[in-house]
Amino acid sequence: MSVRIDITGLRPERIAVVPSPLAELGMALHALSEPGHHPGLQGWATGVTARLDSHLADRMCEADFLWRTTFSDLFMPFAGVPGGGTLPGATLAEDLDLLDKLSDEQFVDAALEFTCALPYSTGGVSALADPEARRRALDLAAARGPQQLRFSERLLADPPRIRGWLRQFAQDCDEAFFAEAWSRLRHQLAADARHKTELLRRKGLAEALAAVSPAVSLDEGAARITVDKLGDGRSATGSGGLLLVPTSLGWPHLMVLHRHDWQPVLHYPVASPELASPPSVEQLTLRMTALSHPVRMRICRHLARSAYTTSELAQAHGMTAPEISRHLGVLKKAGLITTRRRGRYVLHQLDVTVVARLGSDFLEGILR
Repeated sequence: MSVRIDITGLRPERIAVVPSPLAELGMALHALSEPGHHPGLQGWATGVTARLDSHLADRMCEADFLWRTTFSDLFMPFAGVPGGGTLPGATLAEDLDLLDKLSDEQFVDAALEFTCALPYSTGGVSALADPEARRRALDLAAARGPQQLRFSERLLADPPRIRGWLRQFAQDCDEAFFAEAWSRLRHQLAADARHKTELLRRKGLAEALAAVSPAVSLDEGAARITVDKLGDGRSATGSGGLLLVPTSLGWPHLMVLHRHDWQPVLHYPVASPELASPPSVEQLTLRMTALSHPVRMRICRHLARSAYTTSELAQAHGMTAPEISRHLGVLKKAGLITTRRRGRYVLHQLDVTVVARLGSDFLEGILR
């Protein structure tokens, strides 16, 4: 599974690396509503939440589905401006002005993304114009709760009113907490943008994408960018451009805007705390499958504490050496164990660092 961007005919001058204040505000709202996704930001999130005005906190909950479970494309309106060449604004006000350049249909479709009611990568009829699409969107919103239903009804009845609500909300967030955060973050984001731009100029798109994330790759022959994600999608730059938008608050999320007729955007985290490259989706699947077997879980419990030979494990588990070898082969293929030779003995041991990255609950379980 992956998201693919067709870049046939893309000219180098149409590739830009630019921070976006509005996109970063969206990430800030996500981190505040889902602090568990961002353990490194929990101190900041706690401090912001503690001093929030109660009225603003209530409004933050009113439409949190736009940034909690999905990151609405409304936070990157520059991608939807016709022509495919608009850059993010230098200030939050400029980004909000770009939001006003979206048509009502674009605004409504992007705001209804949380319902999954409309085609995303391929386009389709708008819920604003098509009664059947409207009914389906409201049904799906109702299934997600009365709050989403009320928002969707207001949105479809009066899009300008919701535009005004969103602009005022963003401005109030800016005054309450975001302006202070942006004054610190924008320097890091600008520095990263300069670095990636220099990579583009000197070494080309492949090197720049590799620096964005190991999950992003370029097939120059096929003129295609592939982003390794648990999901399928496709987009194309067409006659427009490609945007790389860095975020300081976004780790571990690597997001791809691939909405139909919008400029493709890679929204990537900078200053990731990960010391090693993240596994591919295929590697992750192998690891989760390997650990799903009860015998292999018990073997991991032994190997987490010390190194053992195949025969020692066979004796401990009441199994034959070939049976143990098959299980060890699965664990080794998944990259979960290391093997070393000591004289005529071959010792196996769990790679605790790799397992820890899969989840602390599993690690605690096998070490308990």
